[in-house]
Amino acid sequence: MSAREDILTRIRTALQDSPEAPQIPREYRAASGMGTDELIELLVDRLVDYKAQVAVVQESDVPARIASLLEGAKTYVVPEGLDAGWLAGMGDDGTGSSRRRTDSPAEPLSVAGLDGIDAVVTGSAVAVAETGTIILDGSANQGRRAISLVPDHHICVVKAADIAGILPEALRRIDGTRPITMISGPSATSDIELERVEGVHGPRRLDVIIAR
Repeated sequence: MSAREDILTRIRTALQDSPEAPQIPREYRAASGMGTDELIELLVDRLVDYKAQVAVVQESDVPARIASLLEGAKTYVVPEGLDAGWLAGMGDDGTGSSRRRTDSPAEPLSVAGLDGIDAVVTGSAVAVAETGTIILDGSANQGRRAISLVPDHHICVVKAADIAGILPEALRRIDGTRPITMISGPSATSDIELERVEGVHGPRRLDVIIAR
């Protein structure tokens, strides 16, 4: 008998008397009741606490902000479905060669290729103000998980309309069957002697642009 069959047999044995599943109380908060300004203020506070850099701008100013953040980056990657308007006037380094790399399901960049790229620009699915968490779900404007994990600098655009107050609100807005990535600040750990080390399992630098 394989290990899988052994496990399934034990489960069937444990459930052979068909026990009734108990009702789980769901008395947690389901909504925050916060307005847009409150949500933005709280999200900014949490992100800054995580040592992320945050800018709240009008949507028309998003391209200029992205361009400013990409100054000095020799190369950057974007998912195939990123809003082209956010990259208006960018992509050429003045020598005739493009700084931009595009990752798509049809032509995914290799991990080695991503490792040599300075930055990534993505959108987001939803953000949770109370926890300072940005959720990516692999949609076209966010792309594969790899592109948001390998480059050292992640520039993430969050639309104000996509900010939820608390996690239950956020979960109702996403499809749980999609590949979910939850980001709460730059990648960091303090596991060894309580000393903070950044860039361990993701970008060392996180810049969040909140578009009103």
